[in-house]
Amino acid sequence: MELKKVLVTGATGKTGFLVLQKLRQLKDEFEVIGFARSREKVEELFGTTKGFIIGDILNPIALKTALEGCQALVILTSAIPKMVAPPTSGSRPIFDDINAASAVRRRMTVDFAEREMPEMIDWIGQKNQIDAAKEQGIEHIVLVGSMGGTNENHPLNSLGNGNILIWKRKAEQYLIDSGIDHTIIRAGGLLDQAGGVRELLVGKNDDFLTHPPNGIPTSIPRADVAEVVVQSLKESNAKNKAFDLISKPENTPDARITTDFSTLFAQTTSGL
Repeated sequence: MELKKVLVTGATGKTGFLVLQKLRQLKDEFEVIGFARSREKVEELFGTTKGFIIGDILNPIALKTALEGCQALVILTSAIPKMVAPPTSGSRPIFDDINAASAVRRRMTVDFAEREMPEMIDWIGQKNQIDAAKEQGIEHIVLVGSMGGTNENHPLNSLGNGNILIWKRKAEQYLIDSGIDHTIIRAGGLLDQAGGVRELLVGKNDDFLTHPPNGIPTSIPRADVAEVVVQSLKESNAKNKAFDLISKPENTPDARITTDFSTLFAQTTSGL
């Protein structure tokens, strides 16, 4: 059987790391290439840069080269807000006593680094990836986004005045309009917990946020999101679908651990 060659961008992020691990375990099905900006971070996480292309999603030429020979693209890039400390007072360190340090922590704000604003990463960077994929004849794009995009006043949009969910939503629509087969996974709050032990739920239009089923948290382990990404590349009925994704808490009474992903995808629909 011919291997499906897949490029995974954002491969050094927490979810990207898991996706890469899972795909590399399926050596009889996939040839996987990671795409990341930081060589140092790749070496730190994976111990080698073998199987990686070091590049920037803001560089269309680098993306075009990385996608040569691929059949699928997994987009896991996302702008990441950072905590920013207030400026120091004169030449004296502002952290010179416990009270001062505590005051600084209270005054810290959230912002994005230069060239890492959501408009750059979640819109222009993702648009670059979609354009390069179309030019290279990529057959399927799996994009991982976030729930909350239907609400312009969502608190995440106020972080660093970045409007991150607005830009993500714009990129999702651009992907749908591109004509490329796609799967758009809008995950709930991400948990660093074990995967494969929960029942997964799919929905639409942020209904889980406005009407949580039985009041359960609108969250999901990263490992389960990573598994849904992998299954999206395997299951034909995942194509041209866009859906919200959360999980029931572990050990919820009467919950059934999700193992049949074809049935899960059958519950999803096309369009935003």
